[in-house]
Amino acid sequence: MDESRKLAAIMVTDVVGFSRLTGADEDRTLARLRAVRSDLIDPTIAVYKGRVVKRTGDGAIVEFRSVVDAVRCAIEIQNSMIERNAGVPPERRIEFRIGIHLGDVVEESDGDLMGDGVNIAARLEGVAQPGAICLSEDAYRQVKSRLDLAISDLGETRLKNIAEPIRVYSLQFGNATAVKAPAGATASTAPRLSLPDKPSIAVLPFQNMSGDPEQEYFADGIVEDIVTALSRFRQLFVIARNSSFAYKGRAVDVKQISRDLGVRYILEGSVRKAANRIRITAQLIDASTGAHLWAERFDGGLQDIFELQDQVAARVVGEIAPKLEQAEIERATRKPTESLDAYDYFLRGMANVNHWTRATNDEALRQFYKAMELDPEFGSAHGMAAWCYIWRKLNGWVVDRARENSEGARLARRAVELGKDDPVALSRGGHAIVWFVSDLDNGAAFIDRALALNPNLSAAWNLSGWVRAYRGELDLSIEHHARAMRLSPLDPILYNMHVGTAFAHFLAGRYDEAIVWANSALREQPNFPAANRILAASHALAGHMNEAREAMAHLRELDPSLRISNLSEVYPVRLSVDLAKLAEGLRKAGLPE
Repeated sequence: MDESRKLAAIMVTDVVGFSRLTGADEDRTLARLRAVRSDLIDPTIAVYKGRVVKRTGDGAIVEFRSVVDAVRCAIEIQNSMIERNAGVPPERRIEFRIGIHLGDVVEESDGDLMGDGVNIAARLEGVAQPGAICLSEDAYRQVKSRLDLAISDLGETRLKNIAEPIRVYSLQFGNATAVKAPAGATASTAPRLSLPDKPSIAVLPFQNMSGDPEQEYFADGIVEDIVTALSRFRQLFVIARNSSFAYKGRAVDVKQISRDLGVRYILEGSVRKAANRIRITAQLIDASTGAHLWAERFDGGLQDIFELQDQVAARVVGEIAPKLEQAEIERATRKPTESLDAYDYFLRGMANVNHWTRATNDEALRQFYKAMELDPEFGSAHGMAAWCYIWRKLNGWVVDRARENSEGARLARRAVELGKDDPVALSRGGHAIVWFVSDLDNGAAFIDRALALNPNLSAAWNLSGWVRAYRGELDLSIEHHARAMRLSPLDPILYNMHVGTAFAHFLAGRYDEAIVWANSALREQPNFPAANRILAASHALAGHMNEAREAMAHLRELDPSLRISNLSEVYPVRLSVDLAKLAEGLRKAGLPE
């Protein structure tokens, strides 16, 4: 049989505990694995120009043209599996281990690959933790300056049937933890965040005690509203819901959470919904000592839900900031809608929005419209629906541009009209007014009003950062994005804050800094078009033409309809010089007119 040798980037994947999963429910497990392959793995491999060499039952051996493509593909698979496993009991989750190596392989005439290059990748997969990616030193060397990875160095590791020890690097996602490193190995860790100069708190996801997994969204919604109520107190520093929910379903030491998020207090608890009754239990912990400050139970009818949330918030405030005036407490309370059915649909919509995919965005829109149908005065529902249309534009998901622009403008105007004291309606509506009405001044004013009402609203600071950049206020844009990141350091869309920072640096002519921030965004979300746009333009204007063309090639795959002529559709900037700079960079990178 003819054979040839070559250097190749090899990725090996394997399902964790596959025998256990099939033993428990073979038919359902195989059906789910086929769906994951057809919907996620095979399309993602194709996007990054990989070739499936062979299937190995529950895994695969894949060849890529570069290590960068292999790692980007692996990152997208692991991030997407976190989304797919959300709400699935741990014992039923499909989780992958992935190993990646750059090495010499033997290619048979039928396309099969053999040799140490494949063997080492397979052994790396074997030492990876569930949901993690392990790279050899040869692979890591190719990507460490290209993808800005936050990665653990596990040191020299002996792999089964491999003669010499190999230095291994591990990239973790979600609940994955690094394999135990050998003595003397070092691991990179995030810097500890300093405590703010005011009482600081994170509200962890409450446990759903209803006995119905379908009620998970309701328990999450209760917590989100408690976070919002606490956020309205200017005297408190409150971590955003998207970061505190990073700990959902995990047993984590409160002192570690305090270090991760930079807060002193932790609120945790449970929600039980049965028929028309609801019970909320909560306990407040001083994370610096581990001491429980209080634990309490709040009972009432479903119609009392907003009052119960306010009671929890008031009890917390009374404990950690007792000098607050009663007037301040009353100002912070809110009732978003009189319709419990509308509120239920809104919570379902928010649960879907937080998955950040096209399918969940479509479903969230449907649920926000249902909430508006039940309560036409529901400002937050209008604002979130308008934001869904922006997200569609940002990701190239638009179906009917003219209709969606018109509807986005209608929803934006209605949101700020209805939500005069609603930070969510004002911030989302104001942002949409910038996008769909091209009114940067009023859009910024509405977001400023939202931040005056809720200075802890991370999403509003992020939106403000973008709008400030559109207005040419670049240093203020960077400052506002930094504020958003501090309030939500573990946010699932941290990449959006990073690319917003990159955009401001790009417009300021600081192309190297823009490249660093854009790469940081792409580490979290390789297929986010906005990050790829800024990366391509920054490399081009910095004179890095190979990198610019590579970023542009990926961008054209993600958004084939993008042209120089329609850039204003995704960048509603005020200054013509800013749009011209962006057009110049993307034109040099290869974007058609």
